[in-house]
Amino acid sequence: MVIDQYKEEMNVNITRTPFGAVDGKEVFLFTLVNNNNMTVKIINLGGIITSILVPDRSGKLDDVVLGFNHLSDYLREHPYVGAIVGRYGNRIAKGRFVLNGQEYRLALNDGNNHLHGGYVGFHRVVWEANAFEKEDGVGVELRYLSKDGEEGYPGNLATTVRYLLTDRNEIVIDYYATTDQPTVVNLTQHSYFNLKGEGCGDILNHEILINAHQFTAVDEGLIPTGELRPVKDTPLDFTTFKPIGARIHLLPGGYDHNYVLNREEAQPSLAAEVREPQSGRVMSVYTTEPGMQFYSGNSLDGTFIGKRGVKYEKHSGFCLETQHFPDSPNHPEFPSTVLNPGEVYRQTTIYRFSTAQ
Repeated sequence: MVIDQYKEEMNVNITRTPFGAVDGKEVFLFTLVNNNNMTVKIINLGGIITSILVPDRSGKLDDVVLGFNHLSDYLREHPYVGAIVGRYGNRIAKGRFVLNGQEYRLALNDGNNHLHGGYVGFHRVVWEANAFEKEDGVGVELRYLSKDGEEGYPGNLATTVRYLLTDRNEIVIDYYATTDQPTVVNLTQHSYFNLKGEGCGDILNHEILINAHQFTAVDEGLIPTGELRPVKDTPLDFTTFKPIGARIHLLPGGYDHNYVLNREEAQPSLAAEVREPQSGRVMSVYTTEPGMQFYSGNSLDGTFIGKRGVKYEKHSGFCLETQHFPDSPNHPEFPSTVLNPGEVYRQTTIYRFSTAQ
């Protein structure tokens, strides 16, 4: 059931309120609440998740994602806080790839490389949005048509992203896309999490397990070399729970690595689990994607002030970006990111929240 997007009050579990405008297009804040009072807030600018309220072990709700209070902050150049990233999440070397014998040149917005879709990627556009409800939850469906040539990509890409908040305290994200020309697609979600609470310090005490025995080796520009290396005996080994900060000093800047996930089926399987000892909050990530970028918020430097009025310093949040591998269009040995006419791009990622005693 799709709910009339022009109602300010939709039902007890979904509300829609004005959040400003961009180039004459209205931006709305959708608030989703499940039967456990878990609350997720999403704006249709960039499909940004602005807030996730989940309980700690004593039942106290707190906001566990970084974000801002005002639209003007999201219109600044920020590090993709909470946004849907596309057309291509992560990096493409030198902003170039060849598809069916034709070279395409993309925006160079990360030094000599292309990052997260370019200067005006999916994170900076206003999506069409409708709220909906299902038996097991409430959600928002977002749609955007990326036109042929946008940021250098070929084909008109029709994209749909559905956020569903379930009564199992899950955020289920379903991605779909179709094209009228061969193109490449790699969508992801770029929320920064802090299970202690947004603005409550760094994430170095969080304990993380990543279901991967390999990662994609990269050069100095964070471009894959093509080699898949084992995580064993490296600071990237999270095959058992370890604090994020235990070995982070051994890596320049921190973690910003794509993991090759252990997957045995097409259904969403466990990619990672994070637990925060102080609050008892636990977040489990399931996905159909072959990879996941673990990013420890290395570029946060106090420039941005969050919802509590606290500066976001280095390692104030972490990202778990489920995805295909970086620079896949230039690595035929990697899982393909090519989408052809008549095909449907599909992926599902689930963020499940719980508590540990």
